[in-house]
Amino acid sequence: MMQNVHLAPKADEDDLYSGYNDYNPTFDTEITAKIPGTSASRPLATGFGSKTALSSSMGRPMTGAIQDGVARPLTAVHAAGYTKAALRGSVFDPLGQARGPAPPLEMKNEDTPEEKIRQLEKKVNELVEESCIANSCGDLKLALEKAKDAGRKERVLVRQREQIASPENINLDLTYSVLFNLASQYSANEMYAEALNTYQVIVKNKMFSNGGRLKVNMANIYLKQRNYSKAIKFYRMALDQIPSIHKEMRIKIMQNIGVAFIKTGQYTDGISSFEHIMSTSPNLKAGFNLILCYFAIGDREQMKKAFQKLITVPLEIDYDDKYISPNDDPHTNLLIEAIKNDQLRQMERERKGMAEKYIMTAAKLIAPVIETSFAIGYDWCVEVVKASHYVELANDLEINKAITYLRQKDFYQAVETLKMFEKKDSRVKSAAATNLSFLYYLENEFAQATNYADLAVNSDRYNPSALTNKGNTVFANGDYEKAAEFYKEALRNDSSCTEALYNIGLTYKKLNRIDEALDCFLKLQAILRNSAQVLYQIASLYEIMEDPNQAIEWLMQLISVVPTDSYALSKLGELYDNEGDKSQAFQYYYESYRYFPSNIEVIEWLGAYYIDTQFCEKAIQYFERAALIQPTQVKWQLMVASCYRRSGNYQKSLDTYKEIHRKFPDNVECLRFLVRLCTDMGLKEVQEYATKLKRVEKLKEIREQRVKSGRDGSARSRREGSGSGDSGGSAKGERLSAKLRALPGTNEPYESSSNKEIDASYVDPLGPQTERPKTAARKRMDEDEFADEELGEDLLPE
Repeated sequence: MMQNVHLAPKADEDDLYSGYNDYNPTFDTEITAKIPGTSASRPLATGFGSKTALSSSMGRPMTGAIQDGVARPLTAVHAAGYTKAALRGSVFDPLGQARGPAPPLEMKNEDTPEEKIRQLEKKVNELVEESCIANSCGDLKLALEKAKDAGRKERVLVRQREQIASPENINLDLTYSVLFNLASQYSANEMYAEALNTYQVIVKNKMFSNGGRLKVNMANIYLKQRNYSKAIKFYRMALDQIPSIHKEMRIKIMQNIGVAFIKTGQYTDGISSFEHIMSTSPNLKAGFNLILCYFAIGDREQMKKAFQKLITVPLEIDYDDKYISPNDDPHTNLLIEAIKNDQLRQMERERKGMAEKYIMTAAKLIAPVIETSFAIGYDWCVEVVKASHYVELANDLEINKAITYLRQKDFYQAVETLKMFEKKDSRVKSAAATNLSFLYYLENEFAQATNYADLAVNSDRYNPSALTNKGNTVFANGDYEKAAEFYKEALRNDSSCTEALYNIGLTYKKLNRIDEALDCFLKLQAILRNSAQVLYQIASLYEIMEDPNQAIEWLMQLISVVPTDSYALSKLGELYDNEGDKSQAFQYYYESYRYFPSNIEVIEWLGAYYIDTQFCEKAIQYFERAALIQPTQVKWQLMVASCYRRSGNYQKSLDTYKEIHRKFPDNVECLRFLVRLCTDMGLKEVQEYATKLKRVEKLKEIREQRVKSGRDGSARSRREGSGSGDSGGSAKGERLSAKLRALPGTNEPYESSSNKEIDASYVDPLGPQTERPKTAARKRMDEDEFADEELGEDLLPE
């Protein structure tokens, strides 16, 4: 090896090309090059050596040529940027810019059949995408139109392909997507017959390998049409065509089959489906439906077992411990803060909330029936829940137990159950105290209601229900300004607390801050569109503001929500009467009377209306009903007799007056008309009734004198008195005189009477009762089949 190594002489230390001639003979090769101007090719030396020395046309030794026995190394066959033309003296142009622009691209011929098919296929895909986008945006009609257009263009595309190519070249994927999208849009637009026909086209075509799975969609349509037998048939057909590796899809289909069996009342078959799911891949819906099936057939033991299975369903979520920092590491704290409310955490909360809802509903459903009494049943459910990882639900079940006592009118047991929570943690204590405050408030025990409202607020200052109930107790004591502060604080803690917003509107109304009250109720009306109480309060405020047109408009909205509310109808009649529109007033008063024929004010108005319109015979039935409602009020019977007299039936009028005299022998008006009628009819009883009239009038004068002397006496004489009999007689005289003053005089038409002298015994729920603040826990009790009476907003944590 050393024979090929040569040391450079010292004289050549500055020679840059020294050592280039040293090469291994193994790499010695020859290449040929053509010299311009000649036709001969000559051998050229490589970089390792040389065979022939060549010269250029200008006498310069060529690269690699040997001069004076020394070979110059060959650096490149062609120099960069140089061509053969450069040897002839052309301009240096390494980038080829002298050649000019490149020739234009050839125009694509769009008239060819292949290009037309390609463009049409692109258009069909675009239409399918637009249809899907329109569906996701909620524009179902546009989505259907796009799907139909895509279907038409796809059929044109298939015909064109068949003309120029073999059927094997048809794009089956495109056909499948177009038909599937069209069927989906038909179903979304509730055109179920067209959707089923389109699905049938896909399912029956053997060229679509997975078309059989769409029988699930067909079964869903039959389920919506309530054709449960066909739905079950198609679900089973789809189940047969789905391989076992798609476990999750098979479980969902089995669940749909179980639901269809429940719809048809075949609970035993439904139990089979749900038991299979719970043994294979348990989930919350299947467990809850299994409990429903056992509840329907009344199997207590199986209900208990199904409830235990539901409790043990894994949620596959991280518990709150994960989001608590174990140390003060800032990096860890930042990470926990970042994931504390991310989308995954929100999904976990939703899943946990759904699980708690299913468990609570199932417990409330089975607790009254699994044992001999509902209390024992609730105790069993509470023990099972305490042994699971849903420990916090046990307290909510206890509160529901108290609510069940309330439904059974057992208030003592309800209160005792709620009092057990006074020593529990703050959240449960606040909820129980809120409910206790609510109960005592309804019983008008405001001292106890205040105590428990204070306990609820102190346990949880951010509980809007507790603050609202505290405001209610202050409102009941007449401190409206302070009540408004509590309601405002409740709204600051929870802006969706409609009870607090309603109550603060009532408070402003009491404080005569009408504009602020109206603003509160208008905001509430935007939240609760069909709330009868809110609509009534708005109408009442406009009436106070002396804007009858607006009041009538809001009352019209009210009767559209509650068309049978007699008080709202009578209020409309009153407003129209004040405006002078008697016909409209009569219409609404008559409707009010039809729905509630015991309202004295309505009865009096209708009777007076018929008298004014000279239909006294029709007025008789209304005054007779008023006499039945208030038999001790003589004026209604006098009105009946007067109507008989005005209509010309004097004999009936006389008999009625005689009956009144028998019941009220000291009534002056009755005796006066008896004397008048007997005189006109020439009856002998006229002298008898005249004598009685004089005696009663004299007795009336004596009593009036006693009343006057009692009023003119000093305070000392009134305290001492001459005897207990005289004072009693004086008081009795006062009461009788007041009653007599309520009746019309001799020269006054007694057919009409003042509204303020009517002693109405009925108060409509939309009347003065609406002025009472709403409790924060007042909820609808019959919302659905399994709805419970929620006394506090925190009763069931959402």
